[in-house]
Amino acid sequence: MTAQLNPRGDVAVLVPAAGAGVRLGPGRPKALRLLGGEPLLVHAVRRLAAAASVHTVVVAAPAGELDAVRELLAPVAPVTVVPGGAERQASVAAALAAVPAGPEIVLVHDAARALTPPDLVESVAAAVRAGHDAVIPVLPVVDTIKEVGAGELVLGTVDRAALRAVQTPQGFRRAVLATAHAAATDPLTDDAGLVEKLGVPVVCVPGSEYALKITRPFDLALAEHLLATGA
Repeated sequence: MTAQLNPRGDVAVLVPAAGAGVRLGPGRPKALRLLGGEPLLVHAVRRLAAAASVHTVVVAAPAGELDAVRELLAPVAPVTVVPGGAERQASVAAALAAVPAGPEIVLVHDAARALTPPDLVESVAAAVRAGHDAVIPVLPVVDTIKEVGAGELVLGTVDRAALRAVQTPQGFRRAVLATAHAAATDPLTDDAGLVEKLGVPVVCVPGSEYALKITRPFDLALAEHLLATGA
């Protein structure tokens, strides 16, 4: 059954899904790799569509897969599909340009975070709605972190108390994200990084263990387990 997005919602979600995902090994583009028999992108969009305030979802897909992605997502939710770029930033910019008038909160979400719960989508959107220009979900860093130099020589131990692991969706006031992309000169992999370059404060909200990024075969195996246990 196709989910219905909220026509009164104030949130648009951009999903850059044109990456190759070479660390997952050879095969189809990463967003189209299977998890529990369905592409990562399908899982991600299904959870986005379940978030109550989402008005629009725009997917930036591999240029040669547009029709296939539209057909794939048609039973999931009414999604707009546009051709992505060679770099993530170009894909986000293309998706942002396709957002219709209306939503003033824009979230950017990785298709590889396929099990992200709708509650996290709403939490990030709510923080932007409350007045923050840029919001990112984060988790504390639990491993000991070493700074390493040439020859794998340890230079020191980093204080992890001030470190956070950043997830998506990242949320922005629409005008702020548009300005950040218009001003971008480097192909950063993090939209919050573009906004930081403008001097705009970025606020953190608690992330979710389920919003893990599926990058390596081990991540995919973990996600399969989580999905099988009800994620």
